[in-house]
Amino acid sequence: MSQSAPPPQPPQSGPADGNPYAGQAPAAAPYPPQTGAHPAQPGAFGPPAPPAPGRNNVVLGVVAAVVAAVAAAALYGVVIGATKHEIGYAAVGVGFVVGLAAGKAGGRNPALPVVSAILALGSVYVGQLVGEAMIGADQLHVSFGELFFQHIDVVQKVWKEDADPLTFLFFAIAAFAAFSGAKKAAA
Repeated sequence: MSQSAPPPQPPQSGPADGNPYAGQAPAAAPYPPQTGAHPAQPGAFGPPAPPAPGRNNVVLGVVAAVVAAVAAAALYGVVIGATKHEIGYAAVGVGFVVGLAAGKAGGRNPALPVVSAILALGSVYVGQLVGEAMIGADQLHVSFGELFFQHIDVVQKVWKEDADPLTFLFFAIAAFAAFSGAKKAAA
């Protein structure tokens, strides 16, 4: 009688191989699914989110632009009054802030970039008047409020005398910055 050798067995993994859970079936979910819950699909996180609604609120955009224009004019005027120089690059910032506020608040309405440009021009002008009034009040030893509110005609006359072609160039650049800022912010 001859004895045959047993057939070769595949290697078994166990705790000695470092994986104590090898060969076990995966456990079922410990809780039943909730009513109304959607079963998870492999590789999906759920339905795609709906697109954000388009903003097109002209009134909100104009109000935001006016508030930004008033604040930027005051700040620009204080900078001019403190430095006693017209800083043209700050006028570009004024324009961009006005356009940004209009575009963010009002959305893609085509009127907002135009309104922003007009408000930026007014904001830069008022800011320059505030700066001239601050400088003049310091030189004349009167209060800013008295000079700006009671003698605005004198402030405007001094502004006209001080204005040069570079002043108007920065007006144009500020208007362009407001127009493009409103378009970019709405995108």
